[in-house]
Amino acid sequence: MQRLKSFYLETIIPKLKEEFGYVNSYRVPKLKKIVINRGFDESCQNSKILEVLLNELEIISGQKPIISKAKKAIANFKLKEKMPVGMFLTLRSEKMYSFLDRLINLSLPRIRDFQGINKNCFDGSGNFSFGLSEQSMFPEINFDKMIKVQGLNITIVTTAETNQEAFFLLKELGIPFRD
Repeated sequence: MQRLKSFYLETIIPKLKEEFGYVNSYRVPKLKKIVINRGFDESCQNSKILEVLLNELEIISGQKPIISKAKKAIANFKLKEKMPVGMFLTLRSEKMYSFLDRLINLSLPRIRDFQGINKNCFDGSGNFSFGLSEQSMFPEINFDKMIKVQGLNITIVTTAETNQEAFFLLKELGIPFRD
């Protein structure tokens, strides 16, 4: 069992029960999934760059991403039909806890002048989304093989009904929020 998951089961569930007065353990908010999304610009239409970005995201997450393609052509954006416009993947269960543990304990502390994640990024339903400006903070990424600096968006989906419950859950899991 992942370290973060066992910490959640043994420590965080009792704290959440005490804080919000849950009687039933199934009402306690938990992590549902983590969605990692990465968009492309014009320069990523090169298949070599696309392959490198695909491999980077696979190394970071431990799972192969799905390439999103344009549904229709838009001339103003120089976009053709079925042209790759991004990639995404969804992490659940053990891979989700493993990724979140590495993100909190290894990657975020490596950001220079990092002061925490903005806590105003909740959507009202207990989900939390934030963006990272570059992929070089992950220890799995080799700087020599990195062709292009590209950011990514991370959405943490919880079963919490309010932002307050989700904030308490994520704070207890160790996500460093800005004061």
